[in-house]
Amino acid sequence: MERIPFTKEGYEALREELRHLKSVERPRVVKAIAEARAHGDLSENAEYEAAKDRQAFVEGRISELEYKIACADVIDTRAVSTDSAVFGCTVVLENLDTEEEVTYQLVGPEESDVAQGRISVSSPLGRAIVGKRVGDQVTFQAPRGKREYEVVDILAV
Repeated sequence: MERIPFTKEGYEALREELRHLKSVERPRVVKAIAEARAHGDLSENAEYEAAKDRQAFVEGRISELEYKIACADVIDTRAVSTDSAVFGCTVVLENLDTEEEVTYQLVGPEESDVAQGRISVSSPLGRAIVGKRVGDQVTFQAPRGKREYEVVDILAV
């Protein structure tokens, strides 16, 4: 079984989503199926089909979350060193072409969300950042071509 790295916050978010699906969504879907069934002929009942589709989605997501939780490797990001970029730290980068600064936290692939400033350590940029120190240049191949950054700061979470 392959271990999946998570920050403590990411792991807790997964556990909360699983709890919500099991205690709120699953009973809601069961109730919707029962109500749709009460309307009669199931072969032409759109409500019943929609409820069954929702049930399949919820059950699939529960299985997926249970697997991820079972494989989770929770890493304490409070103890990370800021000497170099490692899992859990936050890195401030300066684009060498535009001089624009961006800030990313290095997280596992399951927690990655660029809009929230979290990139996966296994992404092209994440792989290029890991191990770098303040002042080092980071070069990686993006979909729109080669990008170059400089590490401005490394922060603990």
